[in-house]
This record gives sequence, structure tokens and C-alpha cells, in this order.
Amino acid sequence: MAKLTKSSKLNSLLFNMGIYTPYNVINHLPNRYEDFSLTDLNDLKDKQKIVIEGRVITSPKVNKSKRVEVVAFDFMSKENKYFRVVAFNRGYLCKTLNVNELYTLIGAFNFKRNEIDLINIVKGKIEEGKKLKPVYSLPQSYPNHLFSSLVKRSLEELKGKIYTSIPYSYINKYKLIKKEDALNLVHSPKTYKDVRDAYRYLKYEEALTFAMKNLLIKEENKSLVKIKKEPIGIESCEAFLKSLPYQLTEDQIRASSEIIEDMNQSSLMYRLLQGDVGTGKTLVSFIALYANYVRGDQGALMAPTDSLARQHYKNAIKLFKDTKIKIALLLGSTKASEKKQIYDDLRDGYIDIVVGTHALFSKSVNYSSLGLVVIDEQHRFGVNQRLALASKGDHADLLMMSATPIPRSLALTLYGDLDFSSLAMFPNKTRKVKTLILESESERIFKAIDNSLSQNKQVYIVAPIIDFKDDGRYSAEQLYARFALKYGKKVGYLHGKMKNEEKEDVLNKFYSNETPILVSTQVIEVGIDVKNANLMIVYDASFFGLASLHQLRGRVGRDGENSYCILTYNEGDEESKDKLNIMCKTEDGFVIAEEDLKLRGPGELTGFKQSGLPNFTFLNPIDDLKIFIVARDDALEILKNKDRPGNSYFVEYIKKQISTNDTIKG
Repeated sequence: MAKLTKSSKLNSLLFNMGIYTPYNVINHLPNRYEDFSLTDLNDLKDKQKIVIEGRVITSPKVNKSKRVEVVAFDFMSKENKYFRVVAFNRGYLCKTLNVNELYTLIGAFNFKRNEIDLINIVKGKIEEGKKLKPVYSLPQSYPNHLFSSLVKRSLEELKGKIYTSIPYSYINKYKLIKKEDALNLVHSPKTYKDVRDAYRYLKYEEALTFAMKNLLIKEENKSLVKIKKEPIGIESCEAFLKSLPYQLTEDQIRASSEIIEDMNQSSLMYRLLQGDVGTGKTLVSFIALYANYVRGDQGALMAPTDSLARQHYKNAIKLFKDTKIKIALLLGSTKASEKKQIYDDLRDGYIDIVVGTHALFSKSVNYSSLGLVVIDEQHRFGVNQRLALASKGDHADLLMMSATPIPRSLALTLYGDLDFSSLAMFPNKTRKVKTLILESESERIFKAIDNSLSQNKQVYIVAPIIDFKDDGRYSAEQLYARFALKYGKKVGYLHGKMKNEEKEDVLNKFYSNETPILVSTQVIEVGIDVKNANLMIVYDASFFGLASLHQLRGRVGRDGENSYCILTYNEGDEESKDKLNIMCKTEDGFVIAEEDLKLRGPGELTGFKQSGLPNFTFLNPIDDLKIFIVARDDALEILKNKDRPGNSYFVEYIKKQISTNDTIKG
């Protein structure tokens, strides 16, 4: 573990955030800035954000109520105006604030009570040029000021070692500052112009790097041309479709036709199947795998996690039970003896469809005639990883699936030459899921569970963390203890650190309704399909992104019957409540994903686990679409003129990144 600080606790928190080096530190950007420019106090409005310089005139006192503690003290501005100040869950203020000392505070003004809801307070007067304070996305137990100090040390350590990779002709063309200057300004701006100048460089560099990487990878894989295939017998597919126990939606029929038509072309299929949670993407992929079987080829379905792969395997066994299709499951955790048998059977052509994780494209796996590769949650895999699996056939068609609809203009920019099929209709016509926002300790939660159980329905209860921590968040461990006390053996417990056998046992009991209540972490976000579940309860819902909450909500209401999703917040946390209200206003996956992107600052954009979008550090894929388009055109120009000195350096720099970051994991 990297030792970036003298504190082992802080080092552990940094490690969990994916921060191991000074470079990682300086690339973790502020997600917002607090502006300490003083407010004119003469005409204040209700709920107005204000900044006041003055003195604490009474000792802070704390009152505790359930899980919330309220600190209150009196404050006199330099204009001799009196205010009452309240702060939630900041008991440390009782020890750190001193009566009669000078402070500068930021807060929201409550006109009726002449009260300020405290946002931040800083000792002393803020000098001109230092009024913009960066605020970082950090764990609650990592104070912002300590991370700011770490950023300053890291920038000092890296002084003279941060290089500008963009060709200087483009630096001059767009009047960009150097990269080292950009990183210094974004962490210590004097004005908002500093912030804008910093982001102009950082966003453009990231967009240009992304565009060039995609161009080089596509150029590298131009050899992936499909060999002549036997045409797929449409009649055989129609017979299979008629045998399905499901009534296909018009979207599913259209998408299946588009995919089969692509598979019958001489060129390689490179298609993205996108659709909201519950629109039936997996069924369409199984139809494609059946069509691939009809033409005599093997198919591979790759998922990012063991649990999702197992779910797909079970569904495939069930769907193809009346056919002669032989199906295998290949995971990293599969026993060595079973792996060897699967390897032999794949090589000899005895397996028609293999379902698995990264293990599907390990060096040990050779296919007899791989014709179709299906990638679920495709954004979790590097571009070269996806194509590496496809290239194990001579050469295989590629179908990728994404759970979040992406606007076509953005998708074309991010994914280039991909063809698209979209699913918007739900198999049960409408989803009847009502979203409620309740306080965490509301008695209505138990009533909702009792109501579900009385209907012989099933319930998900989700927490943001596994183990109890002293940071105010509910843990799965804590919730399991609470609900098991009331409902006994009806409650199951699931989290990502459990052994595969334990997970399998818990899930099987939930699938069979032996344990109708499942307490879990976010691990159930994808790949769990229990149509009998009609209640989802997410504790501390504001700790999840909106896109993740939408995915979780998609676990219920799958049978078309009335269902409920309860999102909880802590008493007094009105900001979280406002955020969660977005979930009540819409069920449109794209609208939610767009709002999610707007809510997150640039420092939080890394790793959209369920957004369907690639991972970016500085860019917002929706707001910065124009930057993507400009960078894409510039990357094409650089590649056409790659013999020029600055261009050649940039191209080689990106090639090195590809070989380092997009290597194939065995």
C-alpha cells in the first residue's frame, strides 16, 4: 500500500479510493468550490447562500436526536448583525470553535428564524485571491483540509515532472495553458477564470487522448474481417421464437431482426444493444446466440461478475432446454479439472455456448469455431479486451449490451463505428413501480415489508457498505441484524466478499422464496432476476448515484404488478432528500443518467459503474459533447499527419498507453 501520509488510516482510505501515487492525488479534482466572497447583509432572502465574517459569541452546544446531532451557537457579523447558527452532525465544532475569535462562515439563510444552516466555517479572515476553496469528494472520515494539504505536497513533489502531451500546434490553436499550470490552477484557483482555463486544457487532453486511442485500436483491428459464413436459416429461428414462453415486444423483434441481418452480412458485426433496465436485452442476446448455433458456430456470453455470469447461465439452461444446444459455465473460480474439460470441449467443438467472465479470453481457451461474442455491461471491459475475445474466432461477430440508453449523438462520438439497436418497451407493457422517500427510521418501512410478505412477495434491502463504520452510514451487517431480529430465518444476507459457494446458497434460497427478504450491498444491482420481488428498500440512498438507484429499482416490478422502491435518508438531511426526489419524477433511464452526470462534479466522474459510459476523470460526457467532437476531428487530423514531430510524439505516447492500460487479462 502506498504511504502518501504518515497516517495508516488515511493511507487506507486513499487506497480504497484508488489513490496510490502523487499523480493519483493531483488527478482527484475538486468536485466543487466554496466561494468565500462576502455577502451584502442588507437584503437577505430566504434560503440564500451567504458568506459572513464575524465572531462566535456563545459556546457551541450539541443536542442529539436519534441518529442526528445538532450543534448551535450565536454569531455576530462585522456589521454587528446577530445570527443563530446550526450545524448537523458536526459535534467536533464544540471543541474547535472559540468564543470571541474571528471566523468566516458559509451557510444557507433561514429568513423566518434569522438562522444560518452551516455549510463551512474557516478560522480568521480570508485573504483576497484565496476566497475559492476546493471541496473534494472524500469519505466522511477524511477531512477536506487534510486532502488539500496532501494535494499541495504532491504538486510540489511533482514540480517540473508534469508534461504536456498535446501537440503544441493545438496548444497554440486553442490558446491552452500547460498541463502543470492547469493542475496547479484547478487545485488553487484565485478566480473562476483560473478554473475555466485549467479545465479547458484537462478536458481537451482527455478527449483527444480518448479519441486517438479509439482510432488506433480500430486501425489495429482492421484485420478483423469475417470469413464466409453459412447464412442463418430464418425459418429455424422463427420456429425457436414461437417456442419461447415469452411474448416478445416490438422492440425485441426489431432488434433481433437487425442483429440476424448483420450476422448474415460478409462484414463483421459490431453492434451495441442498449435499453433500460428490464427491457429484455438478455433475451435478445439469447436469440442471437441461437441464430449463431443454427449456422453451426459457437457463441460466448461474457459478463463482468461471477454472479451475473451464473444468472445468465441458469437462464440459458432454462431457455434452451428443449434444444440440443450444449452450454458450459467458465469462471475464474471454476475448479481446475472442470476448466480443463471445458477447454478441451471448446477446442473440439462439443460446447455450443459458453457463459463466463474474463476467463473466456484467457490464453488457455481456444474455440473450434467462435462465431458470436456477446458482452454484457460492455463498459466494464477495455476495448482491446472486447476485441481480444472476438478475435478468438476467424473472426467473430460482436454484440455488446448496455443498460443505460445513450443519445445517438453522444454514442456516435464515444463508440464511433458501432451500429445501434435500442429497446424502450417493457415486456409487461408498463412498469408499476412507485418510488417513496422516507426517513431511515420510519415505521412505514416495516409495514411495507409486512405487506409484501402477506402477498407472498419478496423484498430487497440494500445498504451502501458491508461492515459497521462510525460514519453515520447503515451497513448490511447492521441491517441484517435488525431485520433478522424481527423476521428470523426469512432473511438472507449477501455481500461481495462472501465465497462463491456462500453467495450461491444465499441466492438459491432467495430465488426459491425460502428466504423472502434479502439484505445486501450493491452487489444485486445487476444480474438478479426475481419476478416475484415487489419491494426494494435502499438505506442511505444518497450515497448511491442516481443511475445506480435506477438499476436497483429495476430489480422489482418485473412481473408487471404494483411494486415499491423506498429510498431512505437521515432526519434533517434535506439536501439528500432533494437529490432523491429526481427518482420520483421519472423512470426514464437516460433522463436519470443525465441528471446523475449533472449532480456529480468532475472529480466524481471516474468509474461510472452502471452508467453505460466510459470512465473519464475530467470530462462530463453530456455537457462536454462539443469537446468530444472537436477532439475526434483533431485526432483524425493528427493521425493523417502523424509524421510531423509533435504529432508523432503524441501518437506514440497513446500507443504506449494502449499497450499498458488495455492489455488483455488472462
